[in-house]
Amino acid sequence: MIKLDRVNKTYQVGDTPLRALRDVSLSIDAGEYLSVMGPSGSGKSTLLNMIGLLDRPDSGHYWLEGVATELLPEERRARLRGENIGFIFQSFHLVNRLTAFENIELPLMLAEQPVKQRRQAVAEVLAMVGLTSRASHKPNQLSGGQLQRVAIARAIVMRPRLLLADEPTGNLDSHSGGEVIDVLEKLNREGITLIMVTHDQNIGDRAIRHIRMVDGEIDRDTACDSTQDSTPEKARDKNQHSGEK
Repeated sequence: MIKLDRVNKTYQVGDTPLRALRDVSLSIDAGEYLSVMGPSGSGKSTLLNMIGLLDRPDSGHYWLEGVATELLPEERRARLRGENIGFIFQSFHLVNRLTAFENIELPLMLAEQPVKQRRQAVAEVLAMVGLTSRASHKPNQLSGGQLQRVAIARAIVMRPRLLLADEPTGNLDSHSGGEVIDVLEKLNREGITLIMVTHDQNIGDRAIRHIRMVDGEIDRDTACDSTQDSTPEKARDKNQHSGEK
């Protein structure tokens, strides 16, 4: 599904170049569940933005669903992003004047889907995240955990195959954060590929595959055997990746 080959990204911070990604190579199969961890400034969010087609590499290659993306015009990248990727951020990015239902409906309206079709889709995802009874509530009437579940529902209402979560529990207490992770993991079990950036070691450890970044590089890439919880993690050589997905 995803393949990055020697991807580099440098930002200019004042007079100083900052190398956010350094020769990053990575392959991810459909349906995987990954956590991306590492110290601040290690390139975690830059990697997520690159995978999400929000940024372009300075050099290297990125294939999504077999499509080479780095030279595509922005319109084609936006269409590929809309067809395949859902985003969840630490800040919920909801429109305060709109209800939960209306916030979730926005991507469908932008895609010009018929009213009946989009209302059915919104009702389905509200049920999936357990918020049917809160459909008419505005953001200031919802708890932090409920706000993030609305954001999740908005991210999946277009039925993406890939879900990118950047610190999705960062603004939540442990109980609300646990509820949000439960929803994300349920979606992964139903087939969505889940990639999550987090600073929380306990949350990161719940993923099936763990990537640790240091100074813009993948320092460690490990996977546990999902068939046996007691099986120790098995290290993967960060430079050994499968073919194009």
